[in-house]
Amino acid sequence: MTTHAPLPDTATVSARIAQLSLLPMDCIWAMWDEHFGQRPNHHHRTWLESRLAYKLQERALGSLKVSVRRKLESIGETGVLPKNLQREADRLLPGTILTRIYDDVEHHVLVRGVRDFEYRGQRFTSLTAVARVITGCPWSGPLFFGLKTRSKQEAP
Repeated sequence: MTTHAPLPDTATVSARIAQLSLLPMDCIWAMWDEHFGQRPNHHHRTWLESRLAYKLQERALGSLKVSVRRKLESIGETGVLPKNLQREADRLLPGTILTRIYDDVEHHVLVRGVRDFEYRGQRFTSLTAVARVITGCPWSGPLFFGLKTRSKQEAP
């Protein structure tokens, strides 16, 4: 019969993380010294708590795979996202307002979510549909609102 290591109690880990904001600073520093080799040059409590929370989770649930850690370090050093993540980074956040002046009229579009835009009280599933309403002719919505630029081959 095979025995397995018991699963970590995530409720306990969550409770310990939730308690961090209630601890006095001397306890925060004691935990810091237990988990890290040296103290940072600043005393920003929220930052300290976030790093301690990560360490508590890491100790209970395991750390990142080496391949994931390398990828994150590469992104941090170069600032370049892998192709599969670039599309996600381009996604507009709900609440974003896109503004475009066209024919001397300022137009505002509210991003409500993924494939959900509002223009003058009307809902649309694409920026291209909004651009068509504004211009009266087919336009690339992302190009119209300045979210993309024309490729070098298409540029005049």
